[in-house]
Amino acid sequence: MKEIRSIVKAYHSIDFATTKAVLATVARVEGSSYRRTGARMLVLDNGTYLGGISGGCLEGDALRRARKALVMDKPAIATYDTTQEDSHQIGVGLGCNGIIDVLFTPLNNNDEQNPVKLLSGLTKIRQPRVVVTITECCDQLNALGKTILFHNDNQFMEFFVIKSIGSAVLNDIKKCLVQQRSRTITYNEGSQRIKIFIEVILPVTHLVIYGSNADIYSLVRISNELGWDATVVTNIAKADKSLFLMAASVLNSNGTEEPVVDDYTVTLLMSHDYKTDLINLQKTLKTKSSYIGLLGPKKRTDKMFNELSKEGTPVSPLDQERIFSPAGLDIGADTPEEIALSIAAEVRSHFAGRKGMSLRLREGTIYEN
Repeated sequence: MKEIRSIVKAYHSIDFATTKAVLATVARVEGSSYRRTGARMLVLDNGTYLGGISGGCLEGDALRRARKALVMDKPAIATYDTTQEDSHQIGVGLGCNGIIDVLFTPLNNNDEQNPVKLLSGLTKIRQPRVVVTITECCDQLNALGKTILFHNDNQFMEFFVIKSIGSAVLNDIKKCLVQQRSRTITYNEGSQRIKIFIEVILPVTHLVIYGSNADIYSLVRISNELGWDATVVTNIAKADKSLFLMAASVLNSNGTEEPVVDDYTVTLLMSHDYKTDLINLQKTLKTKSSYIGLLGPKKRTDKMFNELSKEGTPVSPLDQERIFSPAGLDIGADTPEEIALSIAAEVRSHFAGRKGMSLRLREGTIYEN
């Protein structure tokens, strides 16, 4: 989402009276690649760009293809095959061993179906959304690059331009939403081959941090770098003014306003005060937060569990599964910055459904195709 937000912001600063732009989107990946589907690059006609479709190895050729798409004034697809030994193939020798489709879409500021305009409405979503793009079809259909934001079944069937495969695409949209995973799917319609990129865009990770000590600043800074949103619940009388600039929201711990918490919210109890953390844990357990992190040794959390049991409000096994104590991955973290890194890494692995282990121990590819 950080890249999308940056591209949307840059797009809205363009003077379209003097400047033209193209959006390059990674629409399909087979095998290994540095970036995955949904990676984007905004290219201006003066050669400047924002974002990226690779680690830098394909961007030079992508700029050339983007200019060509501008001249032709129509979308185009390019396939980069880094598995081949052809010396004329862009990307050979990189060692990625993958095949990447990149869609180049000239941006018409007067078109409300312009993909960047569609993405503009998704920067603050708190539920998964689906963007559907046609990335391969015959010239007669004139549908390459057509993009639609899925709202509901009726809306999709009304506006999706290739009616003959609409029901099949709709079924795959539902599957992708359940799996929360983007896919590029090929449909055969008679002798025609049609590729559709079904992109599931998830809400940005939201951190709710309870605390007033110096270590919260490191965590807010790293969350900003990752493109996450941070809400800090603190004693605002003691808060440094930099916190109000860094955090998406700062709430007074002595006030009545409570943070908004949903399935994509992480709650971190960092007050360093046992009673305060216990009170905040009781409140947090009533929310949808799927990750609840506590600082301090495990025996401190066990003490909280025992105290709640004595009060007749034991922590259920399901709730214990979403409590991470001590919060963070075991990387030997010592300083506030290292602890913030450890916690951020565990939060990312939690939402990715990964174990957070060394990649050299992983069997198979790093990414799932």
